[in-house]
Parts: sequence; C-alpha cells; structure tokens
Amino acid sequence: MNKKLVIYLVCEPETPELAAAAVEGGADVVELGIPFSDPLAEGPTIRLASERALARGMRTKQCLDCIAAVRERVDVPLVPMTYAAILEAYGYERFVADSRAAGATSAIVVDLPVEEHADVPRIQLVAPTSTDERIAACAASTDGWLYLVSLTGTTGARNDVSPALAGLVERTRALTDAPLYAGFGISTPAHAAAVAELADGVVVGSRAVQVAEEGPAALRDYVASLRAAI
Repeated sequence: MNKKLVIYLVCEPETPELAAAAVEGGADVVELGIPFSDPLAEGPTIRLASERALARGMRTKQCLDCIAAVRERVDVPLVPMTYAAILEAYGYERFVADSRAAGATSAIVVDLPVEEHADVPRIQLVAPTSTDERIAACAASTDGWLYLVSLTGTTGARNDVSPALAGLVERTRALTDAPLYAGFGISTPAHAAAVAELADGVVVGSRAVQVAEEGPAALRDYVASLRAAI
C-alpha cells in the first residue's frame, strides 16, 4: 500500500510557495498550522514559528487567505491545524464554512475533545495514554484518518522513533479500519521508514518547519528524501 506523507507548515506569507515545493517533493497532504499564542502541544521549533507568524500579523483571517493561496497552487488535501480557542473566538460553524471555502479538506483541533462540537469535522488524535474506549470513540468520529501521537509530550525532532508507537498502532488497528498516520518526533528518512512500516502514513512537522526556513528548494529536497525512504 502506498504510504502517505504529511508535511506540516505554519501559515506565513511564504507558505504557499513552500507548500508547492513540499508537494513537488512528494507530500500527499499538507497540514497548515494556524498559530496560537499558547500552543500546548508544540515544542520550541513550532512555537517559535507560531510566534513569528503572529508577530507578522497572521491571524485566523490571514491564515484562511493563506490556505486559499496554497489551494491555488496544489491539489492535495489541506488540513488546517489549530486549537479550540481559535475556533471559539472565530466561531466554530463559521470556521468550518470559511476554511472549506478556502480549500481546506478537514481540520485538526489539537485540544478539542471528541465529545465536543461534533459539528466540526476533524481528524482525531490518539496517544499512547489513550484508553481503548477513547481510541474507539475517536476512530468512530474521525474525518478520514486517525492521527497517532507517537509519544507523550510536545512536538519536536527526536533521535529515535518512540518505542510506544508499535503498541499504539496494534491497539488502534484492533479497534478500527481507519487509516493510521503517525506523527510527533519524526525528523529523518530513517525515522520515516521505521514509522511507515507500522502506520499507513507519516506526519513530519518540526523538522519540516526548520528546513522550510532555508527556502522552497531545500524543503523540496528534504521531502523527497522522506518520500524515497517510505
């Protein structure tokens, strides 16, 4: 089966060009981070990128414009990733309508529990700490695929793939047929290859954000190296 490669970028003025480069390199899905002032799940790389984006005026409206500009350049699924406070401020239904109009395919709302706001179609996250009951509930309401958070803690490039991932994949597979994409801590082609042996897709965030600072060509080459590995 063709393993999916998901690349995360923060919404900034350069992002449309970077997203196009990521897709040229072999990204199947682009996650677009809508920056939040208190990003609980994020490690230093994405936190800094979010702070920079906010300092440059990237509010929800500007991020939706950014998503629309990305959509003009690529035809892969686009998934905005954000926090409940952003949707609370913008309006849940309004966010769904406006993000879809901009070309978004779904959404990830990191801290919105599965029981709340069923009116927001979104990709659910499960972690090694999730109970089987929780995993089943998330799988039942997820929009397309399930995001497996491969470790407990924040995002960020790590030296090794989390040893907890294999067990989480096994438990989740027993509960659902939904595709399972794993992320958090994946930064090298070797990591990506190891994760692709376990899961249906690989999500790369922090390292992609770091490489993106070197420009579109560097990002395209980096994504191509991940694509070749999986």
